[in-house]
Amino acid sequence: MLDEQIIREYLLDNPDFFQRHPELLLALRLPHAERGAVSLVERRQEMLRARVSQLEEEITHLLSMASRNEKIFRFNCELSSELLDCEDMGELRQLLSTRLQTQYGFSHVRLITVHDLDSALADIWKKRLDTGYYFGRLTQSESQRLFGAEIGSVALTRLSEECGRVIFAIASHDGSHFHPEMDHMLMDQLRLMLDHLLPKL
Repeated sequence: MLDEQIIREYLLDNPDFFQRHPELLLALRLPHAERGAVSLVERRQEMLRARVSQLEEEITHLLSMASRNEKIFRFNCELSSELLDCEDMGELRQLLSTRLQTQYGFSHVRLITVHDLDSALADIWKKRLDTGYYFGRLTQSESQRLFGAEIGSVALTRLSEECGRVIFAIASHDGSHFHPEMDHMLMDQLRLMLDHLLPKL
């Protein structure tokens, strides 16, 4: 009796086997959950259709991501131009908050300086931002300290050392809006922009 592994390796080494023996394509039958048994040709056609469908879904997803990223890029370019005209931190904070809330529906936008004497903020800086970013939910006490209210989910990042110990914080009422698996594109671009602007103000 031939070992299955030997048969498998032979077929892999001889991909033209069924071309040389086309009668086997229709003679061999494979079990099918819904249709009983099908030929190798039918099974291959079914697999190819499934693969085409999967590729179409992947392409649709990639196009959607590209469109989303383009919108983020265009918005940030416009916002950067407007922030460059700000004359002080108060004006910058107001413009940043208004534009992000209007564009994305965020509930809160904050630039928060962390002082050593503020143990609550120092804990958030150390525990939540040890990797530089945090996306997800906060405890009730953390929400109150950062935003003065209960919120659903947050995106946090620490700015560069040139800005001091500053947390850039965005909140949404939606508890699932910000989550650990999401990409950093929006926050990356905003952080780079703030790292450039804040030391000059």
